[in-house]
Amino acid sequence: MSKKMLLLFSHKLNNLQEIDAIKNLKVTQFIVLPRELQQKWCNFDADLEYIDLEPFKKFLSNNLQKGDIVLVQGDFGATFSIVEFALNVGFIPVYATTKREVVEFIEDGQIVKKSIFKHRRFRKYGV
Repeated sequence: MSKKMLLLFSHKLNNLQEIDAIKNLKVTQFIVLPRELQQKWCNFDADLEYIDLEPFKKFLSNNLQKGDIVLVQGDFGATFSIVEFALNVGFIPVYATTKREVVEFIEDGQIVKKSIFKHRRFRKYGV
């Protein structure tokens, strides 16, 4: 049985995330947002009191079936609303977890810390 993962976040999946989704979530197809929706998701106006999420909900409804997965990360309020919507219609909302590795080195006589984030797994919302 094929399972889709719709990507509702600000960047592209990295190789480890793709492998994890295929292996552990049994994803057979990845769906990205159309350019216009992707730009909106990445750039909600912070001065607006209300964000219209209906175009996103419509896109999800038109492209997923019950049991398909939605990777949701972004603006906290928009994420909450989309996760709630996904749960109510039978989609499986998930987010990516990472492990931070801090590397220290000396550059021009100063100690510099660099954080490297490595994908660990996808986790279901609400669990």
